[in-house]
Amino acid sequence: MINTVAIQGVKGSFHDIVSKEFFDKSVAIVECMTFDRVVEALLKKECDAAIMALENSIAGSIIPNYALIDDHELHIVGEHYLDIQHNLMALPNQSIEDIKEVYSHPMALLQCKEFFKDYTHIKLVEDKDTAEVAERIKTKGLKNIGAIASVLAAEIFELDVLAHSIQTIKHNETRFVIVKRTNSEVKESEINKASIKFEADHKRGSLAAILNVMSDCRLNLTKIQSLPIIKTPWKYAFFVDVTFEEYDDFKKAKSLIEIMSPSFKLLGVYKNAKL
Repeated sequence: MINTVAIQGVKGSFHDIVSKEFFDKSVAIVECMTFDRVVEALLKKECDAAIMALENSIAGSIIPNYALIDDHELHIVGEHYLDIQHNLMALPNQSIEDIKEVYSHPMALLQCKEFFKDYTHIKLVEDKDTAEVAERIKTKGLKNIGAIASVLAAEIFELDVLAHSIQTIKHNETRFVIVKRTNSEVKESEINKASIKFEADHKRGSLAAILNVMSDCRLNLTKIQSLPIIKTPWKYAFFVDVTFEEYDDFKKAKSLIEIMSPSFKLLGVYKNAKL
């Protein structure tokens, strides 16, 4: 049973919104300013699970989080897609022309950079979290300072939204995963997605052969991300997500890839949230 969840950020952050949407009941959150701290909280058993963003439809993969899950032997037990709407907010009774600096998470700034081309007087500053900036503006009474965060953050910290949905591409989704210290409790009959990591021999056709196995076993490749193997220059590991209709098809593919790959790891099996 999951009662407490570690998130990157504070109340009102997008990770907080995921915690409210993914779990059927209210869960307590452990606020963490970095993903390293999120993982630490999970490993130290300060929480039952953790929520980690893995990829965004505009900005791409959050590669360090793949490494954190892999390095600390964490298990993906679920996923959630969230429509990310970025909003510019500040203390009440101010206009955009009054704002001199806007602070937010680097990913949020990247997704909204086109908007600020029309406001060259505003300096963009990278910060640790979207909602934490909103909280700081409220707590310290910071005038002429803006935050990019969710509408929920604006409501919690009593800020005015100066501009809604300022992200460059209006349809903006982030994929989050729920990770635990142990394997998933998802019923086998409900499992239709898996995340794996493998290495391929450094020779012609080795990766193609593994991908052909996935195709032959009726797996649908939904994500492939390469990461360098730190101790072996110019060699890479592949993080792959696959979906399937029958769990037996995945088990067959898994058994074959384990033989073909010099290194194989199952990162998690769970229910596909994007149907």
